[in-house]
Amino acid sequence: MPASRLARAAREALGSEAALARALPGFRTRPAQQRLAVAVAEAFERRDVLLAEAGTGTGKTYAYLVPALLSGLKTIVSTGTRALQDQLYLRDLPRVREALGVGLKTALLKGRANYLCRYRLEQAKGEPRFTTREQVSQFQRVVAWSGRTRSGDMAELESLAEDSPLLPLVTSTADNCLGTECPFWSECFVVQARQRAQAADLVVVNHHLLLADLALKQEGFGEILPGAQAFVVDEAHQLPELAAQFFGEGLGARPLVELARDAITGCKEVAGALGAVQGPARDLEQATRALRALMDNLPVRGTVWRALDTIDIEPGFQSLAQALQRLRDTLAPLCEAAPALEGCHARAEDQLARLRRWLGETAMADGASPDPAPPDVPSPGMGARPEAVSVHWYELTPRGFRLQRTPLDVSAPLRAHREASHAAWVFTSATLAVAGRFDHVAQRLGIEQARELIEPSPFDWDRQALCYLPKGLPEPASRDYGAALLEALRPVLQASAGRAFLLFASHRALREAAEALQDGPWPLFVQGTEPRHVLLQKFRESGNGVLLGTASFREGVDVAGDALSVVVMDKLPFAAPDDPVFEARLDAIRRAGGNPFRDEQLPQAVIALKQGAGRLIRTETDRGVLVLCDPRLVGKTYGRTFLESLPPLPKTRELADVQAFFADN
Repeated sequence: MPASRLARAAREALGSEAALARALPGFRTRPAQQRLAVAVAEAFERRDVLLAEAGTGTGKTYAYLVPALLSGLKTIVSTGTRALQDQLYLRDLPRVREALGVGLKTALLKGRANYLCRYRLEQAKGEPRFTTREQVSQFQRVVAWSGRTRSGDMAELESLAEDSPLLPLVTSTADNCLGTECPFWSECFVVQARQRAQAADLVVVNHHLLLADLALKQEGFGEILPGAQAFVVDEAHQLPELAAQFFGEGLGARPLVELARDAITGCKEVAGALGAVQGPARDLEQATRALRALMDNLPVRGTVWRALDTIDIEPGFQSLAQALQRLRDTLAPLCEAAPALEGCHARAEDQLARLRRWLGETAMADGASPDPAPPDVPSPGMGARPEAVSVHWYELTPRGFRLQRTPLDVSAPLRAHREASHAAWVFTSATLAVAGRFDHVAQRLGIEQARELIEPSPFDWDRQALCYLPKGLPEPASRDYGAALLEALRPVLQASAGRAFLLFASHRALREAAEALQDGPWPLFVQGTEPRHVLLQKFRESGNGVLLGTASFREGVDVAGDALSVVVMDKLPFAAPDDPVFEARLDAIRRAGGNPFRDEQLPQAVIALKQGAGRLIRTETDRGVLVLCDPRLVGKTYGRTFLESLPPLPKTRELADVQAFFADN
């Protein structure tokens, strides 16, 4: 079949004589990039679904931006993180748009919590909620910045940490936003950002916002991103796990405490209200803290049944429900007096309903209509389709908790939204396929029919890389494994002069390695001692550092050049057995007649291993050694699936080959 008009234009635009080559220094034609651009263009023109794995170095960002900009279709590009979103919008998109000479409107849209809320900023000015001088100083910087910012994007304040306790005080949530009742509605940064997105031809969002929008549509509130004709989902391997969060629902300690405090703050607008509201609001805050104290002896994560089986904890949940109900009832007659109190009443009602659904109550205690919650696992007689159930679980933080209801299978709602959109959908990532097949990701995304493309990294693997599988290591479950692992790694680090990522399957293994290596000749950078971006910057600057990290360093980390020449993975990255959602998903697969290991555990671990391995070679001038320590890679039949899913690196079991590789450097 001859290529479409758009496909031909996209391929030509990425050619050696085209505008991009003339406008961008260092640009060169990549056949893999052109093939990917053609596939994206044809998916756009035919409103198809495309699954495309594009290895590092193929240039996939330009490969989808070029057809998106040339197509004239309203396009939504979704990335995995806010950092990637900023990079795409502020760096890559302007370069391509200017080179192509395309005058399309573009917009950057983030979730509500990323924008300053003028109303909440004003409220915070009169609140003595700051516990340190540093917080007071940071708040003053926010106030000063609020007078000059045009976008209201909190990312402009680089000195403000992502987990700063100030952020909830000066940003809004869907729960506490006053909507059109807000006195600052006409100046609202969220509203302005959405208006720009609605008027734009290409909008850059992140997966959290894309999924929040889909979840809102499911509830009938209308869509934030209307009329899109094409969607490009980059880092698409992340989407199923994130979707499970958004199609479920949660309730946390922090929103409960914020509700109590916002109710008291809202009383400023109504004479005499404080006397009525103060007691119930304080009771809610106290009940939240008391429940967290009762949960102290529980494991960090577990199911609702594990929590309720604990002696004396059920009264804590009942006290929280009663406190929410009392605050809701107290606020009811005050709703018409102030929009802020009306909003707090709605939040109390919503959070009470969420708590009852999480507890599995089949009817509201005060006579409202029943709202049954799905069971944790299907009974054997249900026919047991995994999407029919959700798991109710909790997670503890040092001072808080999260109660979550998560569907075990999100393929049905994802498929329904995709089909209803009548748009083209492109799902791409460097890690989508398992042993050359897309079956696993397609099933989780609800894709029954799609075009498929795999474009490997265009690197000279024989020259640039080596995969080392150390000999003689005991089984990973062995008590001696950690010590034997470090013994095997020391000569590798000596040969490479440091310059290594050591990625561990557990925090315990990381701590043991950090202690063993602390007196080594290389600067040591350990996850958790400093913010991630600070660690990475120091690692790059050190020139011979050794960075120790866990799963979060397997993806989204880009260290090109000589600073990173070794990536070590201590064990095959199978999901933690204490994850209640994963455990319930495996049980549902088993009950439905599937094989949990083959259908879920193995493909998930393969994709995670590919992510970690992908940190090593980032450009055509990089050289490095991938060290895979787990003896199951050669001792178990499934080890072949992992090795076949990796790029074609030469493999060795001899330390001398590693030493020779670096001697040639």
